[in-house]
Amino acid sequence: MLDETVIAGIADDLAEAERAGARIGLLTAAHPEMTVEDSYAVQAEWRRRGEAAGRRVVGHKIGLTSKPMQQATGITEPDYGTIFADQVYETGSVIDHGQYSGVRVEVELAFVLGQDLTGPGVGLTDVLRATEYVVPALEILSSRIEMEGRTIVDTIADNAALGAMVLGGRPVPVDALDLRWVSALLYRNETIEDSGVAAAVLDHPARGIAWLANKLADHGVILRAGETVLAGSFTRPMWVHPGDTVHADFRDLGVITCRFA
Repeated sequence: MLDETVIAGIADDLAEAERAGARIGLLTAAHPEMTVEDSYAVQAEWRRRGEAAGRRVVGHKIGLTSKPMQQATGITEPDYGTIFADQVYETGSVIDHGQYSGVRVEVELAFVLGQDLTGPGVGLTDVLRATEYVVPALEILSSRIEMEGRTIVDTIADNAALGAMVLGGRPVPVDALDLRWVSALLYRNETIEDSGVAAAVLDHPARGIAWLANKLADHGVILRAGETVLAGSFTRPMWVHPGDTVHADFRDLGVITCRFA
């Protein structure tokens, strides 16, 4: 385990990178002995500082839920990050591209919890019982660590590369449809770039929520009623640039739009 002063120093560097919309070097290059648990310790320090500064935690994100992404990073399980209230946008928002770095967009479902979920032992049906509704979402990825050559250790410490999320469309209860077959078309500047089906997330998007509840239990954290959880992407990350408009069509669940200025 890295020394607490080293963890604090990494958190300082990441906080400055976030403020500047910039990137720092690979943590695995500077600290080759760094482990996944060290990365989560950095992330926990980042969260602690945010809350101390008055930021409000409203949920969590799950990343690396697809087999290709897990194989690319050499891991066999997803990762997670924290969502603060100031990272949430509504559909139709104009978003400042310059506040992020390496900006990409992914298509996801967001689960809004009506009950607490406490691991270990949480399963798929537990998640469905605890969910008040699901709603379409876009995740905005931002990399505060160099992207070339990064590993799971870098990504976790970087709060799982979360920049922000955009919510929109039509909220629906989980028993209103088969969540595995929720699909979306992703457009950039009126040109379709990708499409996907939610079953690409661990065969069912709720499985990621169960994994998260059980993983957080290792760190003494539970998923709280009222929190929003991004369940994982079912499209590839799409690069966006200043001036781009993004449009995601979830068919019966509605649409999400945003523009990057």
